[in-house]
Amino acid sequence: MLIDNPTVGDSSTASFSTEDEGRFQRVRVSVLGRYMLADRREFPCQIVEMSPGDAMVIAPVSGNVGERVIIYLDHLGRVEGTILALTDGGFRMDLVASPRKRDKMAAQLTWLANKDLLNLPEDRRHERVVPDIRHSSIRLEDGRHYNCKITDISLSGAAVEIDVRPALGTPITLGRMRARVVRHFSDGIAVEFASVQEMLTVVQQNLRIG
Repeated sequence: MLIDNPTVGDSSTASFSTEDEGRFQRVRVSVLGRYMLADRREFPCQIVEMSPGDAMVIAPVSGNVGERVIIYLDHLGRVEGTILALTDGGFRMDLVASPRKRDKMAAQLTWLANKDLLNLPEDRRHERVVPDIRHSSIRLEDGRHYNCKITDISLSGAAVEIDVRPALGTPITLGRMRARVVRHFSDGIAVEFASVQEMLTVVQQNLRIG
């Protein structure tokens, strides 16, 4: 369930599933992009509210109800759908997507909605930053535990200082995050997280040892 209209002062973060009796609740975001109407004219736009099922678009040219629209958005990539209603300064559109893409979109929207709450940089899709709490642990599937230090972290993975070098492709758990080893360094390894959705948990819990 979406937490509607999260604000910076909230103590909890926004999160939701993509299923709620067939309905989607929107969260407030600020995402820039470009949209193309059915006649192939293109204009800049801004998404101010969005769910995996629909979006509120601020746009200089609104188009017509029922018209197909394609939008290329920062952070979210290409989305498409039809105009459901015209609004003052834009329109509301539905979003046509597979269940898998809706799940991915839900994770991305959760990240964007919580960006200010968690004091994150504007673009964290793949930008690497040093977390506030660097000490964590890695657990292998056989139960072995190793202390480690996070060198840097991004939405998709992390670089970790650690004494051991599990084989490439080895499944591990970093803090509370499922991941796999994708690279070896002289002083550690790089891991790729199992899903973008779980990256939110990393930030919320600061990779505390679980």
